[in-house]
Amino acid sequence: MGKEGVLSDLIPVGGGSINEAYAFTYAGSKYFLKVNRAKRFPGMFAVEAKGLGLLASNSSLVVPKVVHAAIRDEEQYLVLEFLERRSEDGEFFHGLGKGLAELHKHTNERFGLDHSNYIGSLPQDNTQKTSWNEFFICNRMEPLLKQAMDEGKLPATSRKNFESLFRKLDEVFPMEKPALLHGDLWSGNKMSAVNGPCIFDPAVYYGHREVDIAMTQLFGGFTSDFYRGYNDTFALEKGLEERISVFNLYPLLVHTVLFGSGYAQDVLATIRRF
Repeated sequence: MGKEGVLSDLIPVGGGSINEAYAFTYAGSKYFLKVNRAKRFPGMFAVEAKGLGLLASNSSLVVPKVVHAAIRDEEQYLVLEFLERRSEDGEFFHGLGKGLAELHKHTNERFGLDHSNYIGSLPQDNTQKTSWNEFFICNRMEPLLKQAMDEGKLPATSRKNFESLFRKLDEVFPMEKPALLHGDLWSGNKMSAVNGPCIFDPAVYYGHREVDIAMTQLFGGFTSDFYRGYNDTFALEKGLEERISVFNLYPLLVHTVLFGSGYAQDVLATIRRF
């Protein structure tokens, strides 16, 4: 880690369902450590480190600095700087919205990314496409729909409804340039750090920017100051409320595959509406 010292004060940190997490002190500095089984989640921390670096180099938001990512024996680990948490107020949310809007202004020629990664514990295919609708169908909907049906978590009859929705996507999604996304921006992946609004645990790729906005509304935790800060910086197209449920089919399918029937009902309710 670039300096010699004694590791001390190794303390378990809760909140995650995939990794073991700890805070520790080394050579007088505090760090955050994540550990999991390398064979179970191949390359997870290597691509997470890439994603954090991509966010840090293209955003004014606070992003934890990557100290070290490696595999040792059967375990992989990721060491990050430790960021102190403070209370989330209106100023925090406004700054978070503004910072996310600035991140979304970074664009690319195609949707996707030059490497795949993970969303939660599931592999996320980022093979690049020139069309958002094609990317949304082929890289996001189809793999999880097939997995959910194969595992009996969605009925086979749901494919017909999905195919009907796919034919309507040109009428649903407004045209947008590919935007650099956090990719998994629910309330648990942001915090107010001492030095500003912070985001972490990304599932980065270039996609439709409303993906991130929709995710903020899936599990709550974002105030009106957040959306005001975003729109003051990079105004959203009208009619977003009608599109949010379609964008959120992806995280709902992720949760259906991981956790089952409760989320499946939300998926089915959404596609029936369309």
